[in-house]
Formats: sequence, C-alpha cells, structure tokens
Amino acid sequence: MSQKSVCVFCGSRPGADPDYVSDAAQIGTALARNGWRLVYGAGDIGIMGTVARAAQVAGGDTFGVIPAHLVEHEVGKTDLTRYVVTETMHERKKVMFMNSDAVVVLPGGAGSLDELFEVLTWRQLGLHQKPVFIVNTNGYWDPLIQLMQHVVDQGFAEATLLGYYTVVSDADAAEAALAAHLSR
Repeated sequence: MSQKSVCVFCGSRPGADPDYVSDAAQIGTALARNGWRLVYGAGDIGIMGTVARAAQVAGGDTFGVIPAHLVEHEVGKTDLTRYVVTETMHERKKVMFMNSDAVVVLPGGAGSLDELFEVLTWRQLGLHQKPVFIVNTNGYWDPLIQLMQHVVDQGFAEATLLGYYTVVSDADAAEAALAAHLSR
C-alpha cells in the first residue's frame, strides 16, 4: 500500500485565537504519527509553518508547493522532504491537490477560501471524489457553513454541494475522520 497524502490548506498568519495554532500543530503531528505525508503551501509562517514544523518534528514526510512570487513573502521552507516552486497560484493548487488523497482546511483567509472553493468546484464538476474536511476550530468556519446553506437555499447550488465536505470540530476529530477515510 502506498503512502497516503493529506493536503492542508490554511492561513499564512497565526490568527487571533491561539487554538488555531494549537490545532495546526496537532494536525502536523497527527499526519506524521499516522505515516501520512503533509502536502501544503510550503510557507514557514502562520499556521501553515506550524503544521509543517510539527510534522517535521514528529518525523513526517513533507511536500511543499509554493509559487515563485511568494517564496520571499511566505518564507519558503526549503528544508522539507520535497520542495516545489511553481509559476502560478493556480499551478500551486493543482500540484497540491493532485498529490493528495484528502484535503484538510484549517482556519485561514482569502487564500484558504480560494483553495477550498476550487476543490469544491472541481468536485461539483465531477473531477474528483476526494474527501474535504473543514476543521471548525472554536466555530471559526460557522459563517462559511451558514453561507454554504444560504447558497443552496437560494437556488445557486444543489443540496449535494453540502455533502462535498465534512465539518469537524478540531484536530482530534480531523485525525479520526482522516483515519476512517484513508484506511479504506
């Protein structure tokens, strides 16, 4: 059986709640503990860097993908198991997604939302069946979850959209959900 990989989309900032950083560290450690490779945006700042450092400390395999124009801004983490520099943001998302078996979305900003909506759109179009887990640390994603229901209620998406992702409460719940899926 080949190694499973988990794409983690998350913020390049730490956020206002220390639990965001804590959950990020727990996710990185959990990936390594389970032998799953971390696939992420290759930055060494914010909770993005936290996930990677935790995975590395726990002995995990790390695969970072960063566009050339963000290497300096996001402090490209070149000490990863594999470090890839892409030309564009779109190429970054594609490489990350194509090299993963599941997606985890931690708290983040516009970039994390862009990444999430891209994979949900690809799912809606029938381009993949990969699971997407939204880690709703202390209710961070509650407004997004309400918005998704609103989109369906207002007739801009089928109710099936709501089944393209699973909301989990924290890092422990994310690990359990990943284990249930990746052990198949």
